[in-house]
Amino acid sequence: MMGYQNVLFCTDYSEDAEIAFVHAVDLASRYGARLHVLHVLHSTLRYTPDETSEQAPPGEVTYASPEVIAKTKQELVSRYQGRLEGVKDVAWVVKTGTAFVEILRYARENPVDIIVLGSAGTSAQEQTHYGSTVEQVSRRAPCHVMAIRNPERTYTL
Repeated sequence: MMGYQNVLFCTDYSEDAEIAFVHAVDLASRYGARLHVLHVLHSTLRYTPDETSEQAPPGEVTYASPEVIAKTKQELVSRYQGRLEGVKDVAWVVKTGTAFVEILRYARENPVDIIVLGSAGTSAQEQTHYGSTVEQVSRRAPCHVMAIRNPERTYTL
């Protein structure tokens, strides 16, 4: 039987990520796994990953200081803690940089068995440079990847 001991849920707070959270919690609950909840503060500058636009006024960037990271982590906890449905072992993680790079780095540095993320995120700019985050993660991950899409979104060819 396949089992997971560590489930990594990655969020950019998109609609697909919210749906993916339900699946990540289900996996963690079903297998008694530790749930890692990861948010990457988007860096607008490729070679300056410590700068982010997420906690800055519109059109500006700010340094991802320990205070900014702590505030973002608290927001992460506030957003998801009430929906853990019995999952007790949770790691709350905030990184800065390019999302797919930081997700892969975290998965390699920690005993992650599966990565769960939404199939469509919020960063169109990053997609033009690197391809989608889910595409990059699924190609390079050292473990299984589950990409969750919004079933109500229709795609036409």
